[in-house]
Amino acid sequence: MDQEVRQAAGEVILGGFPEATVSPEYAELLRSGRVGGAVLFRRNLTSCEQAAALTESLKALRPDAWLAIDQEGGRVQRLGPPFPQLPPMRQLGERPDAAAHVSRAGTILSQGLAMLGLHQNYAPVLDVDTHPDNPAIGDRAFSSDPQQVADCGVALIQALQMGGIAACGKHFPGHGDSHTDSHVELPRLDHDLDRLRRVELVPFAAAMRAGVASIMTTHVCYTALDAVHPTTLSEAVIEPLLRRELGYDGVVVTDDMEMLAIMDHYGIEEAAVRALRAGCDQLLICHRVELQVAAYEALVRAVEAGELPRRRLLQAAARLRRMKQRYQPLAARLDALHQQWSESWAS
Repeated sequence: MDQEVRQAAGEVILGGFPEATVSPEYAELLRSGRVGGAVLFRRNLTSCEQAAALTESLKALRPDAWLAIDQEGGRVQRLGPPFPQLPPMRQLGERPDAAAHVSRAGTILSQGLAMLGLHQNYAPVLDVDTHPDNPAIGDRAFSSDPQQVADCGVALIQALQMGGIAACGKHFPGHGDSHTDSHVELPRLDHDLDRLRRVELVPFAAAMRAGVASIMTTHVCYTALDAVHPTTLSEAVIEPLLRRELGYDGVVVTDDMEMLAIMDHYGIEEAAVRALRAGCDQLLICHRVELQVAAYEALVRAVEAGELPRRRLLQAAARLRRMKQRYQPLAARLDALHQQWSESWAS
């Protein structure tokens, strides 16, 4: 048994659970190291006080648990009031001096999320909203102008990361021109590299220059680059385009692997192995514990069978550890400060 492989296989999986308390099944996965942390949703969060207690309970199960959330603003906000509720990013992107407004929004987010014990926010949306009937993106995007998206995206990244929260630009290489939603089906676009370089990739390139901690892939099939597989699973997209052409060496996160764009075409075992082999470093499996277990076991088996290079899995885990080393220390200091304040309030 290769213990280093088993440890890495757990580190690269970020899971979710169904309720506001940690289920016994998920607690065992986290404690045993078969998942590396949790992504939290509205179903898990009932108040700011409960959210802080929940993150503490997760860290008690695994001290280095990585805790993430989607808190974009507008229709994608997992924490409800009294946590500050931001407008859709489109409203900020359209204002005069938009980048300054976005930066203030990012500061508010980073302070609040860090105080609740979180490490990462899956924001900003870097998609360029070029399709008027796009059901997935719309007002989640800053603009239909690539440079405006780039400027606002960089402002949010810098504000989040200065506040100790790892940012995540999404959805690479772009979900903004699709007319279908990857939650429910596999979108296909025929844009070639020339179009991508002129439009979709402009914000991602700017985000990388700004030092964004992570990039999330999209479950969109770009048929000119890979006629079969969505970006998340494509060896023809992530390594050649994101890693080599754009020079990105940070963490690459998948969008939720339980979306139907993946699950209707692949089993979770095949998809998990393909995503790692394509160049992803962290798999989001946001709902079902049995799928998280299946993905973990599939990664271990794939390395043992030579279907997934051992060095690729260990590389992914190493990238995640570098991100943890940068962002968890500040979160730990804020946790301690939060505990001091809680004790003073109680007295």
